[in-house]
Amino acid sequence: MRVTEIFHSLQGESTFAGLPCVFVRLTGCPLRCSWCDTEYAFYGGTERSIDSIVEEVRAYECPLVEVTGGEPLAQAECLPLLSRLCDHGFIVLLETSGALDTARVDARVRLIVDVKCPRSGMTNRMHWPNLERLRAQDEAKFVIADRVDYEWAKDVLNRFDLVRRCTVLFSPVFGVLEPQQLAEWILADRLPVRYQLQLHKFIWAPDTRGV
Repeated sequence: MRVTEIFHSLQGESTFAGLPCVFVRLTGCPLRCSWCDTEYAFYGGTERSIDSIVEEVRAYECPLVEVTGGEPLAQAECLPLLSRLCDHGFIVLLETSGALDTARVDARVRLIVDVKCPRSGMTNRMHWPNLERLRAQDEAKFVIADRVDYEWAKDVLNRFDLVRRCTVLFSPVFGVLEPQQLAEWILADRLPVRYQLQLHKFIWAPDTRGV
């Protein structure tokens, strides 16, 4: 399979934010979100065996692993990789766009589904049944650029009863929507969602790779 990078850092998002984590960033993505911050993962990468990836991850001696991209599910080998990591006892997170079917992902994996709001330009690529199978261990993330995105996200929350299904994360697009503005909208509407910022972009420069 093709891998862009493997690195050890602090988890910058999700309910695991702040914890040490090993990231396996796979190469390739069929989407082109307007606010994408990992375009360097669209192409290139290095061909790696699942064995070599697992060996490198184990060398960090860190219990938390996230498989991300790009869009990791765009590579068929992602599914056996996830299972192998689970077999080795890791807590495994899968960061996915929600555009590709998650039905065959190992049940031990914790899904983080990035629900594509209108300003992403990719709403029409969503595979909506993914939201219907989210469980308590999973998370749905909305990256919000403006009030239109916010109102749209609230509608999706209601349509899929997401707050009951799983943890819901609302995050402002970095450098586009003021963090305070999104916080005030959430508070005014009494939304039972978790507000998040991309922690790694405040620790390191926003365009730093491998963090």
